[in-house]
Amino acid sequence: MGDEELANVIAAVKSGWISSQGPFVKEFEKRFAQYVGANFGVATSNGTSALHLALLSLEVGLNDEVIVPDLTFAGVANSVLHTGAKPVFADVDEDYWCISPEEVEKKVTSKTKAVVAVHSYGHPCDMEALLNVKRRLGVYLVEDCAEAHGARYRGKMVGGFGDVSCFSFYANKVITTGEGGMCLTRDEKLAEKM
Repeated sequence: MGDEELANVIAAVKSGWISSQGPFVKEFEKRFAQYVGANFGVATSNGTSALHLALLSLEVGLNDEVIVPDLTFAGVANSVLHTGAKPVFADVDEDYWCISPEEVEKKVTSKTKAVVAVHSYGHPCDMEALLNVKRRLGVYLVEDCAEAHGARYRGKMVGGFGDVSCFSFYANKVITTGEGGMCLTRDEKLAEKM
């Protein structure tokens, strides 16, 4: 942290907007969405709440299933559970530890509403294959980009592929606000809902 960050903290304190929906939050939502290539950003308290909000905005709930990787942070499955849906675990790719599209296809049922693609340790998932699954089977695709700020898949920034993408800004992340998260989407109605 340097002088610019200190000046911004001082400006925020002097403005009276030190949390919630002040001008600093709105500016961050806008600029971060632009950075990733999304149209809309919605700030949250952390990355897990971003995942929960994404699933709720997609109307995931009771009796639905959401396919998640079997190797990731517990917040992914917990977010699914908090909607009332059931997490269904799919194996990860042995080279990059990201969810395997082939394993996702084996887990899809008539109850599958969404797939959460976690870009583990900054490694992008095979988004082309996952987008094919999404289109063919009519499920939602949520990207968990908590560890992948700035990562690219075939030249395109991760966070720009799914219906909603989720980021964390915890202190150990590539970009930090100390705490916090964000949902990004290209869909104005989803953004308004969130």
